[in-house]
Amino acid sequence: MRLLVIEDEERLAATLKRGLEAAGYAVDVAHDGRIGLYMASEHPYQAIVLDIMLPGLNGYRVCARLRAGGIDTPILMLTAKNGEYDEAEALDTGADDYLAKPFSYVVLEARLRALLRRGGARRQSVLRVGDLWLDPASRVCGRGETRIGLTAKEFAVLECLAERVDEVVPKIDIVEQVWSAAFDGDLNIVEVYVSALRRKIDAPFGRTSIETVRGGGYRLAGHDR
Repeated sequence: MRLLVIEDEERLAATLKRGLEAAGYAVDVAHDGRIGLYMASEHPYQAIVLDIMLPGLNGYRVCARLRAGGIDTPILMLTAKNGEYDEAEALDTGADDYLAKPFSYVVLEARLRALLRRGGARRQSVLRVGDLWLDPASRVCGRGETRIGLTAKEFAVLECLAERVDEVVPKIDIVEQVWSAAFDGDLNIVEVYVSALRRKIDAPFGRTSIETVRGGGYRLAGHDR
């Protein structure tokens, strides 16, 4: 699951990136409103954390332009401002939620989970592929009544495949969604996580749901095999 943080305080942005990545999200960062607007317009993020006081273009204007452009990605606004008029303006420009600085990171992550559960019309609250299910907001999955324990990255790779069930998903697409745009390592890292997923979601249940497509990538079959 890929998030965008638009925040000009570099230390805070770095802290948010580390914390969210540790929770299993892929995180891109922009320190300028215009750059953030461009990134949010060009890439399919699942949620945006947006500061109001930004150089180049403030958060209100970034949000308003995204909504005017038909981009309905959930937006959580952050600001050092406080007061009902600031909150009202944030919501009126199209933000989905508002959090004033200083804030608790635990609360921020909970607010993000709530946004992702609502997620707009495009997202399903729980993804189901046969008896395999995964809940992107709570980061849990299982087969039938059996809960399956996955690491944050394993879950993110599985989510990427489940969102495109029966499609061949190239390694580069998985890397961009799971490791963020800044990743410059070996694409074969995906193989490591796919192998781990097969050991956890397939082998114990006698299934072969994740298929390797030579020269193409991986496919999560929508039918039990």
